Amino acid sequence: MCAYINRRGQVIRVGVGTPRQTQIPPLEIPRYGAERLSGIRCIATQLKSEPPSEAALTAMALQRLDALVVLNITGSGFERRGGGATGYVKESYLANLTPQSPTLDSQSPSWSISPPLSLDVLTNQDFLDLVEGLEEEFRREIVAQAVDSDRDRVLLVGVMTDNATPYEFQDRLEELARLVETAGGEVVQTVRQKRSRLHPQTVVGEGKVQEIALTAQTLGANLIVFDRDLTPSQVRNLEIQIGIRVVDRTEVILDIFAQRAQSRAGKLQVELAQLEYMLPRLTGRGQAMSRLGGGIGTRGPGETKLETERRAIARRIARLQQEVNQLQAHRSRLRQQRQHKEVPSVAIVGYTNAGKSTLLNALTNSEVYTADQLFATLDPTTRRLIISDAVTGEPQPIVLTDTVGFIHELPASLMDAFRATLEEVTEADALLHVVDLSHPAWQSQIRSVMGILSEMPITPGPALVALNKIDQADSDTLALAQEEFPQAVFVSASDRLGLETLRQRLAQLIEYAVAPR
Repeated sequence: MCAYINRRGQVIRVGVGTPRQTQIPPLEIPRYGAERLSGIRCIATQLKSEPPSEAALTAMALQRLDALVVLNITGSGFERRGGGATGYVKESYLANLTPQSPTLDSQSPSWSISPPLSLDVLTNQDFLDLVEGLEEEFRREIVAQAVDSDRDRVLLVGVMTDNATPYEFQDRLEELARLVETAGGEVVQTVRQKRSRLHPQTVVGEGKVQEIALTAQTLGANLIVFDRDLTPSQVRNLEIQIGIRVVDRTEVILDIFAQRAQSRAGKLQVELAQLEYMLPRLTGRGQAMSRLGGGIGTRGPGETKLETERRAIARRIARLQQEVNQLQAHRSRLRQQRQHKEVPSVAIVGYTNAGKSTLLNALTNSEVYTADQLFATLDPTTRRLIISDAVTGEPQPIVLTDTVGFIHELPASLMDAFRATLEEVTEADALLHVVDLSHPAWQSQIRSVMGILSEMPITPGPALVALNKIDQADSDTLALAQEEFPQAVFVSASDRLGLETLRQRLAQLIEYAVAPR
């Protein structure tokens, strides 16, 4: 049996079972944070004559209890009036959390367990003094950690299912880590799990949720990021059990897009995608919106506020959609003007961070923003390029349009919202598919881009593959690429290698794309 007592000495909860079986979810604890304890003590009894078990100590850590007191009871003892035997306390143990510096090597929380104590010694323990001293140490550790880094400390969670190879799984996790870093977070550790199928409530299952919660607490993580999309109910279940914020891969990508969008069109499209993502996830967000459903006890202000929020978001989505449609019409008129002037267009496509913007700058002597980051460029950028006509050799102007980078399993909400970029792809006369040949998963990235292009409502024009960053690729990769893509152009945008060949091939591509059929 376990009894939970607050600092005023009031019993707030009694449960039959072990500390782990009777533990209070983190979100139901009145005080919860890395810099302080919960303000609750747990007194548990057990018949075994041994110190607190690992499971009991884990429950103490998850709840950040002030202390865990375990009383070892004998099987026989005093005789009660009216018959029946009752045991007595043979020995007791006092356990509490202790501060430690969170590092990548920290795999479990730090706690202290006393030697066997008599009840007399235990009752003379000044718990308030003990707790105040511990919390002061926790605060000093948190302040030092905050000075060390002002970024989110992120714990990644990856789940490998049967439809993914170990290599693909590892590549996905590395890409997620880069996404988090691009968004401004600091990855402190990655938790992995292999499952034949995902757990419907928590994705990873109860035992792994406990491990994630402990690891996050030990390392001082304040954000959990999963490598896949989560349903609203999965997010709620995980946050209740872990006690800190949980987001999925799509939410990280949306955050990056919100930071990077510069043009009015880009900002509108980002907001539209975020609102469409948020709308089904309003349920259960905050105590004021928690009274949902039908029947007695479920109606009230919470539901009213939720419906108000939903209507406001729906109205905002409708207005944004109208503005995006107007911008779409404006872009369509600009494209018609270019087509009327008979200026061929080429859309530069490729996986994110493949070097598309760098190649655009190298070809057109422009200064479009570039960075070694995922999704460094979001807004379509169009530049003029003069090439030699493939037949006559005369100078011929064309326009190159840099587009947003693609990524594995690009969220559907982003595909819908970023119609402007996708229209540049479908309306272009031809495509220049830029590939980062130095990336270990360059073949997988090509398949991802081709898969997204195949889902376009209008079939894009002919494409030329440009294998970029040849200066960073090894000889084996170059040989394999030449064998698999004999018609591709090999370039290095940063070192300006192969650009003349690329211009000639672009002229041939345009000649083929605009030729009457």
